[in-house]
Amino acid sequence: MSWVLVMPIAVPFATAVVAYLARNYPAGRWISLAGSALSLVVSAVLMVAVLNEGVVAAQMSNWNAPFGITLVADYLSAVMVVITAITGLATAIYALGEIPEETESLGFYALFQVLIAGVTGAFLTGDLFNLYVWFEVMLIASFSLLVIGGGKERLDAGIKYVALNLVSTLVFLSGIGLLYGVTGTLNMADLREAVANAENQGLITVIAMMFMVGFGVKAAVFPLFFWLPASYHTPYFTISAVFAGLLTKVGVYALMRMFTLVFVGDVGFTHEILIWVSLLTMFTGVIGAAAQSDFRKILSFHIISQIGYMTLGLALFTPLALMGGVFYLVHHIIVKANLFFVAGLAKQYAGSTDLNRIGGLYKSAPLLAALFIIPAFSLAGFPPLSGFWAKYLIVKAALEIDAWFIAFVSLLVGLLTIFSMTKIWGMAFWKPHPDGIDPTPDRAPARVTRAMMIPIIGLASMTIVIGFYPEPFVQFARTAAEQLLDPTDYVTTVLGVQP
Repeated sequence: MSWVLVMPIAVPFATAVVAYLARNYPAGRWISLAGSALSLVVSAVLMVAVLNEGVVAAQMSNWNAPFGITLVADYLSAVMVVITAITGLATAIYALGEIPEETESLGFYALFQVLIAGVTGAFLTGDLFNLYVWFEVMLIASFSLLVIGGGKERLDAGIKYVALNLVSTLVFLSGIGLLYGVTGTLNMADLREAVANAENQGLITVIAMMFMVGFGVKAAVFPLFFWLPASYHTPYFTISAVFAGLLTKVGVYALMRMFTLVFVGDVGFTHEILIWVSLLTMFTGVIGAAAQSDFRKILSFHIISQIGYMTLGLALFTPLALMGGVFYLVHHIIVKANLFFVAGLAKQYAGSTDLNRIGGLYKSAPLLAALFIIPAFSLAGFPPLSGFWAKYLIVKAALEIDAWFIAFVSLLVGLLTIFSMTKIWGMAFWKPHPDGIDPTPDRAPARVTRAMMIPIIGLASMTIVIGFYPEPFVQFARTAAEQLLDPTDYVTTVLGVQP
């Protein structure tokens, strides 16, 4: 079973090595594409194993848990690995149209594959120290991708990005040290009982808050999100899309994992704080988006807003709320990456992302306009697209426990999201170009538009399928939520598996 868990990490790393060796040749891009396709295959194999067997785990290097390196997958981690592979493949295809040869020669595709490996490793690791290692792999790769190609704006964004994320790393690592000092273990399954039996529960709560801050920076929750809108609008759209889809979700995943498996001794305190953090994240993110006039900046602030819904599902801590949080997590990765893809192709046509300087895209590129509406309406929660079901589950969970204010804020943020999406539609697609120039495909070579259109169509199709046929996805999210609330199988599988 160990190979099933290792391959989703090993494939992108191997692809990164080969792509780096071929960085000065056009073959590098095709190596990356082939590696991304293979990653999707091995991720699907892992998903099948989880569906057939439940929780699967493996111990590396012949060391029993909790002393060695554990890889483990339940429903949540398995679906996150699959959606990472889907996003990686879509990004690899999109990059064929956008990334210039000089950037390829700098090792773009190798860095991209290392990032995918880091994200996948974070979803599959079973101990906290290795979660820290995967965070650092992600940080190094993402910083390099952010500044690749040079330029003052990118370097400035990269410094802000890495500085604030290093603060997060410091807090996280300090929390790890304190937790090990109290419990003597860092294996997540072993920590569940060790934390519950710790004598000083007050100190455990303090450590839990350190983890909430550390993961909160990674997830870009209020008030720790300032690095995100300062950086996501600067790199290539290919990079913005994969960042928007995956990076903050690793922070959300870590919060879900730790605050259902380990830190459950003082839920009344920790999760109450998380409720208010979530509501403020939702509201400040959507207000920030409403104030912007740049396509990518609006989308960047909406990442923050939507993260609030996911953490709210965790904060409410009911089966329905966690089910909604898991559903929202998967839906948002698809939708948000796709919106950044659309923004990149819109720039290829119109020459800018400043909404005051572009227009007329509906007339010149009707297919692109239609493909924007699908993820935009889904993000806003229009039925019957995937975003509607995600918001419905969260709002219903709030109403079930008579949390009327929480439901009201969730619906209000949805309405404000509609405002931002219609703002993009009205200014970029519907109104005439302010200079009387109609954007045409001639601005972008046919090779470029074809490559960039393929993943947009693919992800939009997934959004429609999830929206029109939500039942299997809802059932999957329900099982994932049940495993989070009752991690008995997770603990017994990890601690009982022999190397």
